[in-house]
Amino acid sequence: MRQTILYFLLLITLAACKNNVAKEEEIKEIKTPVTVAGIANEPLAEYVELNAVSSFLQKWIVRANTTGYLKTAHVELNKFVQNGELLYTIKTKEAESIGNRINVLDSSFRFSGLNNIKANGSGFISQINHQNGDYVQDGEQLATITDTKSFVFLLDMPYELRPFIINKKSLEMLLPDGERLTGMIAGNLPSMDAASQTQSIILKVNSTHPFPENLIARVRVTKSFSRSGNSLPKAAVLTNETQTAFWIMKMLNDSTAAKVIIKKGIETADRIEIVSPILSPADKILITGNYGLSDTANVVIVKE
Repeated sequence: MRQTILYFLLLITLAACKNNVAKEEEIKEIKTPVTVAGIANEPLAEYVELNAVSSFLQKWIVRANTTGYLKTAHVELNKFVQNGELLYTIKTKEAESIGNRINVLDSSFRFSGLNNIKANGSGFISQINHQNGDYVQDGEQLATITDTKSFVFLLDMPYELRPFIINKKSLEMLLPDGERLTGMIAGNLPSMDAASQTQSIILKVNSTHPFPENLIARVRVTKSFSRSGNSLPKAAVLTNETQTAFWIMKMLNDSTAAKVIIKKGIETADRIEIVSPILSPADKILITGNYGLSDTANVVIVKE
């Protein structure tokens, strides 16, 4: 009886071991489907994008030279005027009330009481504050003349990017409609925005057509450049939660991928430079299916 019980226990043990071996073999046969890509050798540039707003640096304010009534106004929005051109005539309140009586008493006196107001600079009229018949005070703003020659783009430069901009002669600019311009650095304003800690850089552009004020252009500022960097798609590079270590999964053979610690360099919108180790053009690197794999994993390539 005792021998029979031992015999059955031995059979159960052997069956359990056989099942465990079968499960281990089944696990070993499970392969993760992945896609792979090779290393690419191409120029890489790391840059930041900043805003540049179009502006006119020089504007002249047309002001009343006495208190009175505006009799004529030769002003229109967007009208170009020359320096010294007549814009307004103004008649004082006293002349309005007694001027006609003086002329009745003595017609040879020819008293009009009119004062001329002329443009104090060349440009186009960008703002009109008063028209014919308005009563204005001495020194009151009547219109604004904008100097077209003073057109620039003002780039808001964070101070920490100063080393990457201050020694350059020009910057590439992209307008919302896709037009590209070259902005020549003509200096900077001597003050900074206290809240954002940005300084305005003056960019002059040459164009065959005018631009409106307050147009926002995107400016690319290159921080680093490599003429021939070995790079991989961003999806190929994995990292830990604190982003202190980076690695890739490299194919050792047709069905095995291994973890390889890397040091990355320049990072663009879609690629990352691999500084070390040196990879061969023949190496196959996982770009999908690589997340969560162990140091050595069984995989099957579904697409290259």
